[in-house]
Amino acid sequence: MRFFYSLAILAARCVVPLVTRSAKAKAFVQGRKEVWKRLDSIPKDAKVVWMHCASLGEYEQGLPVLQGLKATNPDYFYLVTFFSPSGYEVRNAHGVADLTTYLPWDTKKEVRRFISRVNPKMALFVKYEFWPNMIAELHNVNVPLYLIAGQFRAQQAFFKPWGNSYRKLLKEFKHLFVQNEQSLRLLHQIGISQVSISGDTRYDRVGATKTPLPFMETFVGNRKCIVAGSTWPEDEAVLFDAIEQTPNDWCWLIAPHEINEEKIKVLMPKLPQGSLRYTQTNESERQDCQVLVLDTVGILSRCYAYGSIAYVGGGMGTSGLHNILEPASEGIPIVIGKNYQKFPEAKALIKLGGVISISAADDCKKQLTELMQNDALRTEKGKENAVFVRQNQGATQKTLSLLNQTL
Repeated sequence: MRFFYSLAILAARCVVPLVTRSAKAKAFVQGRKEVWKRLDSIPKDAKVVWMHCASLGEYEQGLPVLQGLKATNPDYFYLVTFFSPSGYEVRNAHGVADLTTYLPWDTKKEVRRFISRVNPKMALFVKYEFWPNMIAELHNVNVPLYLIAGQFRAQQAFFKPWGNSYRKLLKEFKHLFVQNEQSLRLLHQIGISQVSISGDTRYDRVGATKTPLPFMETFVGNRKCIVAGSTWPEDEAVLFDAIEQTPNDWCWLIAPHEINEEKIKVLMPKLPQGSLRYTQTNESERQDCQVLVLDTVGILSRCYAYGSIAYVGGGMGTSGLHNILEPASEGIPIVIGKNYQKFPEAKALIKLGGVISISAADDCKKQLTELMQNDALRTEKGKENAVFVRQNQGATQKTLSLLNQTL
C-alpha cells in the first residue's frame, strides 16, 4: 500500500504544476518551490516545535495549543506548515509562529530532507492530517508525534477490513487527543490505546477576547446586522430573496469564503443597488449602505460580535460547513444549510435550538424573517449557543498538560 501511495504522490507532483489554472492552485505549486529557502531561516541550534494544519480551520483548532506552548516554553522555535493556500495566506495574523511555510510533497526523499533540516523536538498534526511517509519517518527518527483535536468516523479507512496499513499509521503517534467518546471507542476497537478525550480546542479559541473593529461599529451603527460568513455561491443563492426584503433597520455583512476578483464581480450585481465592497470604500460611505461585502481575509471571526443573526456558509453545497462556533460564542442565533451531518457541533446545536438548518431560498427567507421580527426568539436561541460553547471549553489545558511533559 505504501509503495503505491508513494507512486501516486510522485505522479501528482509531476502533474499538478502542468494543470494548475486557478490562483489558489498556482499558490499551492509556487509555495512548495519556496519551502526549502524558507526553512533555511531556522537557526541551526533551534529547538523546534512543529505544528502542521491542512488549512485555516485546522489552524484555528491548533492555535490555542500553540499559544499555550509558547507561553510556557518561550525558548523554543515554533514552525507552522499548511497544506492549503487558504491557511497560509493568513499565516501572520496572530504572530505566534516564528516561521510559516507549506508542507513539502509527501515523498520519501522530501520528507527525509524536511525532517533533517527542521529536526523537530515535537510534531503536532491537527484533526485529520495523516501523511504516511511523514508519519513513518518521524517514527523512525524518534520524534514524538501528537494528534490534536482528532475526530474519527466509522467510514474512515482505519476501520475497514482492508485498512491495516492505515491502522499502522495511528500506532506511530505518541498520543492522540480526540474530541469525543465515539472517536475514543473506535480507536480502542482497533487496538489504539494511546488516546484520550480532550474535547475540541476550537471552543477555547472562539472564547478568547477579540479586539474591536471600528469599521463594523460605524457600518452597523444603530441598526441590527446579519453576518453571512464563509459563503459559497450555493449559500448566496438562498440568501438573495431575504436580502432584498430586509427592513431598513437591518443590514448585511457578507463574507465570501473565496476572495478573488472574478467571483466578487459575479456576486456584486446580484445584490441590491448600493451594496459596497469593504476594500473599495471608506467608513462614511459604508455607514449608509445596507449590504457590505467583506472582500478581505482574517477578520470575519471578529465581525460576528456585531451581528444579531449569523448565516454560516458551506452547508448548501458539498464543501463542508464552516465554523459555527465563532458566532455561537457571541450568543446569536445561527442559520446554516442542509448538509451538516459530519459536524457534531451543528447537530448538537440544532437539537438545542440555537441553530436552524434550511434547505431552500423560501425556507431561508421565512426563518430569517421570523428571527428579525422576534427579539425574544433571537435572545433565546443565542443564549443556547453561548452556553453550549462555555460548557465545552477546556480542551487546550487538557492537551497542554501532557505536551508540556515532553518539552
